[in-house]
Amino acid sequence: MAFAGLPSAGPSARDIRRRRPGRREMLRQTFLHIDGVGYRTEERLWRAGVGSWDEFPKRSGRARIGGRLAREIEDELVRSDDALRRGQHRYFASTLPRRETWRTWPEFRKDVAFLDIETTGLSMGRDAVTVVGVYDGRRERSYVRGVNLSALPGALAGKKLLVTFNGIRFDVPFLRKAFHRLNLDQIQLDVMYPLRRLGYTGGLKAVEQQLGLERGDETEGLSGADAVRLWSEYRKGDEGALDLLLEYNMEDVVNLEPLVERAYRELRQVCLEGGFVTADRLPRTRERAP
Repeated sequence: MAFAGLPSAGPSARDIRRRRPGRREMLRQTFLHIDGVGYRTEERLWRAGVGSWDEFPKRSGRARIGGRLAREIEDELVRSDDALRRGQHRYFASTLPRRETWRTWPEFRKDVAFLDIETTGLSMGRDAVTVVGVYDGRRERSYVRGVNLSALPGALAGKKLLVTFNGIRFDVPFLRKAFHRLNLDQIQLDVMYPLRRLGYTGGLKAVEQQLGLERGDETEGLSGADAVRLWSEYRKGDEGALDLLLEYNMEDVVNLEPLVERAYRELRQVCLEGGFVTADRLPRTRERAP
């Protein structure tokens, strides 16, 4: 296991109209980040044939939305297009509803950090971060308390998308406590929530089993409690315990990639084919996803 160590003028509405849409990824089909647009309005736009930002100027009239809102949407889409073209992730981190950050996956995956932490326990008041695994789709890096954990902020610098499982409630708060100056301004994609909307329930290991992801022989059956135990054994002098802990942690990390791929693909299909997206409808539509 390796240890790590002046904006120009934006496009006009006319520019957007002239562009030929390529493959339609979900972010360019999204209108929820605009004030005044909710799920029902977004669905109305889709049903009216407004399948992307590019199509709004010429097809929005079919959606029967008010003229004032239409003008506000068109203005905001100019800003959205400019932000996406520049890779300005903070714009979408601040405007997209948290439950919809999965929609940013294709556009920001080149600057992703898959992340998972291990701790001495579950209490943020008493317990500490012991291991952090980071994977960017190419390289795996492990950061260990007392070894190189202080290098973690540098590893996350420049990343635009942070993918975790239950990270919003666990990993991110622990990291904010451990690194008071850590700038976690990435788009936060906690894949646990989109998977739950699709009907995949339970913790990370349970979801992996539902999707057919297998673990290595050495780590099969290990849990968070074992991670705490392994850290304790390492602190008592067992170097092998640390090796196993790092392997276990990194499997948590790298398995996030197929999970977010699956969540994106299935939720996109449900959204565009199933119509209005609500928390109570999505779990019942899981059978429709590939």
